Amino acid sequence: MSLYGALLSGVSGLRAQSQSLGTISDNISNVNTIAYKRSVAQFSTLVTGASSTSTYFPGGVRASPRALVDQQGVLQTSTRATDVAILGNGFFVVKSADNASGEQLYTRSGSWAEDNQGRLVNSSGYFLQGWALDQQGNIIDVNTIDTVSVSTLNGVAVDTTNIEIGANLDSQQSSTVPGWNLATFMASPAGAGNQASEDLADGTVTPHFRRALKVFDALGTAHNLNISFVKLTGANQWGYSISAETPAEVTGAIGNGGLLGFGSLTFNGDGSLNAVDFRTAGSLGADLASQALPVTWANGAAASSITFDFGTEGALGVGRTDGVTQFASPHNIAFVNQDGAEVGLRTGVSIDADGFVIASFSNGATQKIWKLPVATFANPARLEARNGNAYAQTNASGEFNLREANTGGAGRIEPGALEGSNVDLSEEFTAMIVTQRAYSASAKTITTADEMLDELLRIKR
Repeated sequence: MSLYGALLSGVSGLRAQSQSLGTISDNISNVNTIAYKRSVAQFSTLVTGASSTSTYFPGGVRASPRALVDQQGVLQTSTRATDVAILGNGFFVVKSADNASGEQLYTRSGSWAEDNQGRLVNSSGYFLQGWALDQQGNIIDVNTIDTVSVSTLNGVAVDTTNIEIGANLDSQQSSTVPGWNLATFMASPAGAGNQASEDLADGTVTPHFRRALKVFDALGTAHNLNISFVKLTGANQWGYSISAETPAEVTGAIGNGGLLGFGSLTFNGDGSLNAVDFRTAGSLGADLASQALPVTWANGAAASSITFDFGTEGALGVGRTDGVTQFASPHNIAFVNQDGAEVGLRTGVSIDADGFVIASFSNGATQKIWKLPVATFANPARLEARNGNAYAQTNASGEFNLREANTGGAGRIEPGALEGSNVDLSEEFTAMIVTQRAYSASAKTITTADEMLDELLRIKR
């Protein structure tokens, strides 16, 4: 009967508008929740199969909530180094517990902090997941993610691997070693080593210019290497030696002076560097193009390979003055740039725009230890909401795909920012007014149908 159908239709209207008000209420309550995605009630008709062209039987309406997960919220700046936001498509991967029973979930809320075990968690207690990295900052296994923890790296020592030298060798310097031309300096043998460079390293021949360079091994121990220069008899030609200031600190050095390497520098007529010849101690072979000096430490630290950069080589008109030069000016050092650092304690953690979790240390060193994947879905709007502003995968959402930030359709990670709620209060209050009026109208249909039924019942009397 149509009157009973009208009553039921009115009841369905009340129920649907109540659900709509529930979504509006939640949206307003979470207007300041980080990365909250507002929900809307989507209405659809209920049609009875008995309806025909001549007779109408009311069915009603139903409301289905839909979260606008794929709608971007406004980014807000943050001063915390572990606060990050995703601009564009994707989610951070989290787990509800740091064990096998923890459910893998997905969130846009990127406010992370260390817990008492060094794990990064958000305010809802979800554990951030990421790819583990090796010492070189490369992903170990792209198919495996784990809880991001920084407690495994509380200190670090960085061994020296590169030294850049900027210096001037006085072009007015005259050679004080008879017979030391380029050929004799580079080829004079003495057992397993080079006699000329040994004499220069141990002070038998006084160098025209010497500089001590501090380097660090992999254990963080500091060592001094000496680089000594001597003017050769040929025009614009210099010899040099690299030696350990304390020979007992290295293994395999040549002679009493701790010779490790030697070579020659030739310059153009305009003072720029023409060519560098670089050789290791005990080797009288060809010039080593890499200019990498192997050093074996006696204290048990891992062996080092230290590359020396004397500047850009080239013929007249091509050579540069960005490293060692030869001008008519006293010997001096302009700069020595070298990496390496003593042992440092971890002082902080940050996340950069590429998703790298970076530990910083008191010695100025930094180390990439994790990389955050961005999870994408074919239909993120059909993810299932969980407490704490997180979502679970469903059949309708499709399988998750882990991607690096800003690649393959994944969004960009914005460090020092948080995504705000995508709730618009003016829109919510407008929807509230419409919902309230629709609820009142549905209630009115119920009272009207009730009055009509009452009239029908009075006919019998």
